[in-house]
Amino acid sequence: MIIQLDQQCNASQLSDINTQLSTIGYQGSEIETQFGKYIIAIGKKEFDIRKIGSMAGIKDIHRVSDAYKLVSSKWKVGKTAVKIGDDLLIGNGNFQVMAGPCSIESEEQIESTVAHLVRNGVKIMRGGVYKPRSSPYSFRGLGQDGLKLFYKTCQENNIKIVTEVMQVSQIEPMHDYIDIFQVGARNSQNFNLLDELGKVDKPILLKRAISGTIDELLQAAEYIFSNGNERIMLCERGIRTYEGAYRNTMDLNAIAILKEKSHLPVVADPSHGIGVRKFVPQIALASILAGADGVIVEVHENPEKAFSDGQQTLSYQEAEALYENIKSTLALRKNLV
Repeated sequence: MIIQLDQQCNASQLSDINTQLSTIGYQGSEIETQFGKYIIAIGKKEFDIRKIGSMAGIKDIHRVSDAYKLVSSKWKVGKTAVKIGDDLLIGNGNFQVMAGPCSIESEEQIESTVAHLVRNGVKIMRGGVYKPRSSPYSFRGLGQDGLKLFYKTCQENNIKIVTEVMQVSQIEPMHDYIDIFQVGARNSQNFNLLDELGKVDKPILLKRAISGTIDELLQAAEYIFSNGNERIMLCERGIRTYEGAYRNTMDLNAIAILKEKSHLPVVADPSHGIGVRKFVPQIALASILAGADGVIVEVHENPEKAFSDGQQTLSYQEAEALYENIKSTLALRKNLV
C-alpha cells in the first residue's frame, strides 16, 4: 500500500497514521523524495482502506500488490516525464536520442562528436569515462580528467551528458559534471550504489542486468526511488542467453511490458542489445515501435579505430540516417496509437 502524504502533514498527524497502521497489523516506512512524501505500508490483513485514507495529513492512498511499490504503474495517474536540466524531458510523450562513443578518448574526439550532435539536433551525449571491461587489460577510460574535458565542450554547446558511475565514491566528484548518472548492467544490483544514487537529485538511467529479469530491474529502481530520487529511467539493453549469433538478446518484449508495469520512462539501447553495427538501426526503430521513450546509441567518427565496442558503433553517416528514420518512425507510431 502507498500512502501519499500532504506536504503540510505534521508530526502529530504522521504519528496518528502510523499508530492506525500498527493497529491493523501494517508496518509503515516513511519516504521523502524531491517531489513528495509517502508511507509504504506492508501487511497482509484485509481492511477497509477508507479507515486510513480519510485521516488528516493524507493526500491519497493506493493498494499496490507488486513487490515494487513506488515504481509501479498501479498508483500513478499517467506516465512520468523525467526532466533533464532545465529544458529537456524524457517520457510521457517526450522522446530523446542519446548518442556518442562508448568511451571518451580525447578532447578532439569530444569536439568532433559534439559538432556531429549539434548538426543533427541531438541534445544528449553519451560517453564513458569509467569503463567496466571484461578484460583488465582493455582501455578503462580517462576518468575524472576525461569527464572535465567532456563537460567543458558539452557546456559550451548546450549538450547534456550521460555517463556511467561504477561505485559510490565516484558519485560526489562526478556530480557537478554530468546531467544523468548511468548505472550499467553489471551494477544493476549493486544495492549500495543504488541507495546512494537515491540521495542525489540527478536523473538516473538504470540498465537491466546482464541476465536480469524485468522484476529485478523494477526492484532495482525501487531502491533508488525509496531513497528519495524519483528521476529514474529504465533501460533495456539486451540480456545474455544461449544465442551466440549476436552480442545479447534484445528483449523488445520488455519495453512493452515495462511500459505496462511501471510509470517510469523506458530507454532502449540497441547498440548493446544486438552488438552488430549493421543491425543497430533496425533494432533502434523496432524499439520505438515497441514503445521506447528514447534510444541510446554508440556513435564514433571512425568506429574501426574506437578504443572500445567499435563493432557495434555507428559512423556519423550511419547515425545521421538513423536520426532521420527515427523522426519518421515516431510519426508512424503516433498514427498507430
